Amino acid sequence: MNEKIVPEQRGGEDSPSSVTAKSATAAASASSASMTLASAALESHKTTTTASSNPRTSGACASSSSSSQSASAPASASSYQEKQPMLNATDMRELREIKQLLWGDNVREDVFKRWSQGFEYSKVEPSALVQKQGGPCAVIAPVQAYLLKIIIMDLPGIKLSEISPDKSQSLLIQALCDILKNCRAPRYRIVHLLRRRGNATEAGSPKKSSPAGEEGSAPAGQATGSSEEVEEAAEATPASVSKLSQTLQLDQDLHEEVSPDEFHERLHTLHFKDIESVARYYMENYGQLAHTYGVLLFMYSVFLTKGSELVAADISDTSEPLIHSTYGYGGQSLINLMLTGRAVAHVWDNEQDVGGLKLRGICEQSDIGFITLMEEMRYCTVGSFFKNPRYPVWVMGSDTHLTVLFSNEKRLVSPETPSETGRRIFKSYDPEGNNFISTTMLREVLVALNLVSEPAYVALMQKRLDPENLGIILLNAFMDEFFPLESRSTPDTFELMHYNGIPGSNENNKVRYYCGTAILLEGDLKSVCTSNPMVTCLQTKWPNIEINWHDGHMPSLN
Repeated sequence: MNEKIVPEQRGGEDSPSSVTAKSATAAASASSASMTLASAALESHKTTTTASSNPRTSGACASSSSSSQSASAPASASSYQEKQPMLNATDMRELREIKQLLWGDNVREDVFKRWSQGFEYSKVEPSALVQKQGGPCAVIAPVQAYLLKIIIMDLPGIKLSEISPDKSQSLLIQALCDILKNCRAPRYRIVHLLRRRGNATEAGSPKKSSPAGEEGSAPAGQATGSSEEVEEAAEATPASVSKLSQTLQLDQDLHEEVSPDEFHERLHTLHFKDIESVARYYMENYGQLAHTYGVLLFMYSVFLTKGSELVAADISDTSEPLIHSTYGYGGQSLINLMLTGRAVAHVWDNEQDVGGLKLRGICEQSDIGFITLMEEMRYCTVGSFFKNPRYPVWVMGSDTHLTVLFSNEKRLVSPETPSETGRRIFKSYDPEGNNFISTTMLREVLVALNLVSEPAYVALMQKRLDPENLGIILLNAFMDEFFPLESRSTPDTFELMHYNGIPGSNENNKVRYYCGTAILLEGDLKSVCTSNPMVTCLQTKWPNIEINWHDGHMPSLN
């Protein structure tokens, strides 16, 4: 299915230069033209911004003096500019909080270096991202999954090996915008890296002004004593974004490695009101994605767009950093944020009561699925919202790495038939995977399926389904009784493809897709093969699956 492929492109070797200062008058003028920005956005990206269900107020974290100023200011252009310092101070505070959530008290330099890479494509697969070292798969794998979702849904029948470099760039930007939209925020706060100027960054100049093309801009690495120390900014216009793009492309030091402290000191933010403006910005400043810190900058943009307070509320337990301080891998909250826009720590459906604690999981069907080898090891339970996503793309988790599984077979995610719903509910009461439940659980299963659950009927069914009075009800007996002759929506055979972004986990150290033919066997018994982690992980989604990989190469989950 994948023919031979095109050379790797690093893309975006350009990097930003310092941005020229602008007066407050120029800022007010640019502000009035902001609504024209969407018309200049990428024509290939016609998505619309989703309204936020959890709007944040700009003054939530301002100082008392700033809050007072905001409360008394009239709703005018000049008033809007007066509020900009509060927005900037908020960005600065939240970026420091995000740094704490991600890394803890100290950023280990070796772990930081493993995360320091741009979005870069394989030399032999024009739409496959390369992960250079262990760690950033918590961002790269979800981005790859969304990129593949766009290919499957918008480019049916295309040969993956024939995607052009320009189209690959466009697909990446669309994928990033999809992830940002999941945050459901009132505005998009994009984090970028400023260049050095002499011994200081741009933020060190006495008169500070953010680039046109943003609503607000703030340095992350230093505290702010007063609102005057925070730069003011104009709203974006197509012309100002274009000018910003030309300025950013002059910088040549984005590919230099910097210390974690200097990296965080050089972070600034750009605000956009609609996703089309974000897409345009990324297209005109692709170097910000492809350079050494592209993955980190996008991760910070997702966190900041969502808001540090909402992220912390989703996580609930912030005592441990989201990036492991020793091994560098991302935690489940980080993965869930990238996949769903919510940083919850669990993968089951909705909430579960564990010892009196309400632990939150996935609250709705996700665009991208998630299955993991850890479920087979009994470390977690993946719910239906993740196992049955809207599109046939799943992030796969092992104990050390994330990869991506996908298919062109859209029937893999078609709506459940009644029998599939019955099977799923029955198995939810069989966490050990024994294909039977206790007879006493029958009434709860019937209630969950909205079937007759009167005590007399339940007693009759218990005797019928457990004639030998063994105290158990078999899955097959239950299905034959309540869902006889019901066909399943999933086809018996279909093709699956797999992606692993680490070159060393691929044949000849070249990242590429691997294709296999899957077969769903009759019955509910599954073969357990502990020496084949790939099949074991697939069986958490399709218990009776077997798969034959083309070319005789078995893809790796690690």
